[in-house]
Parts: sequence; structure tokens; C-alpha cells
Amino acid sequence: MDKVLVQKGLKGELFHELRALLQDFQIPYQIVPIEKLDRITRGNHQGVIAFASPISFADLDSVISEIFNRGRVPKLLLLDEVTDVRNFGAICRTAECQGFDAVIIPEKGSAAINADAVKTSAGALLHLNVCRVKSLKSIAKTLQESGIKLLAASEKGEKNLAGIDMTIPICIIMGSEERGVHPDIIKTADYLVQIPMFGKTSSLNVSVAAGIFMYEVNRQRIGSKY
Repeated sequence: MDKVLVQKGLKGELFHELRALLQDFQIPYQIVPIEKLDRITRGNHQGVIAFASPISFADLDSVISEIFNRGRVPKLLLLDEVTDVRNFGAICRTAECQGFDAVIIPEKGSAAINADAVKTSAGALLHLNVCRVKSLKSIAKTLQESGIKLLAASEKGEKNLAGIDMTIPICIIMGSEERGVHPDIIKTADYLVQIPMFGKTSSLNVSVAAGIFMYEVNRQRIGSKY
């Protein structure tokens, strides 16, 4: 399930059972007015509408354990509120092509993973580990505790892209085009890195920037075991 919308004011045993199941399976849900549900469908929704995801989400802890068990050096991508479905799909397409182990997204504030996202990714989303987490801030700390360095992309970065050792366990963090990486994540990051720019335009589309970062990881790792 991608998410579930529940009508405001629902009560009773069935509602409590539903909420418990959503929490047990970590499925995001929202309490919304009945008018919103009615706008989505004219059918008898009975106060609940679920949106199915075209993919199965992967467990991040299991993904990391498998990487280390196989003797590989992790290369992960964390997307901090990239909400445009076309950018999201393009990034996932590049991540799969470049052999990245997983793309990490938040439960809230991320592009919907729907048929359009799969189409934009050219089907790559069907072959890529996508890990959905509640808190990016807490996951960032968990990654660091696993020995994975966090590299946050920012035009205000203190270091140049080519000046960072990317042969080590690494997670690249890309932010939204509106505000970039969240300040709390930037504070946690091990490196704040920028892409060298030589023209008059000061920034890149997030999917293009992500592609440059991912290519640099593999460029440095060519010939090594990854």
C-alpha cells in the first residue's frame, strides 16, 4: 500500500482494528474530511480509500545487511522531499542503471510511486530497492552508525565533488529543488558537496545533479569490488 485515507470522525471496533493494522504494517495514513474522499470516488467508499503501490518497498536494514554480507561497499541515495514525479522517476532510472543499492524516501513529502513514476523511470522502479522510512533524520544517524558516510549535495558545499573519496560506504543526499536538503540533515551530513559550475546558470535540475553524483561514485570505483 502506498497510503490510506480515512474519513474524519470514524469510530468503532473496525476503525480501531484498521488503524492497528496500518501501524503494524507501517502504512502511512491520513485522517481527512469526507468531502476529500467523495472527490476521489463516487463509489461507496465507506470512509476508507487505499492507494496501491506498483512496487514492494524494501527494508533498509535488510538491504544494508545483505550488501555487507556480500562483501560490497554500499552506495545509497536518499531523496529529501523530491516531490516531482518526473524527477523522481528519472533519478530512479539512473540509480538502477548505475547499480545503486537502494533509494531512500520519506513516508511524507515524496513523489507518489504510481504508474506515472514507473513509466518515467522506464521500468527501473520495478528492479530497484526503494526504502520508505518515517524519519530521514533518524535514518541518517542509523546509516552513520553502520559506517556509511553521508554526502549532502548543495550549491553552498564546502567541498568539490571530485575532491571526495567515494570508494568508501556512502549515501548521497539530494534535496528538493525548492529548498534543497533540510538544514537538520545538513547538520548531520559528513560532507557538504557542490558540483563545479562554469556557466552563468547557478544550479542544475535535481535529477541531472543526482546523475552526476552517481556517475562520480562509479567513476572512482571502476576496477574495485563494488
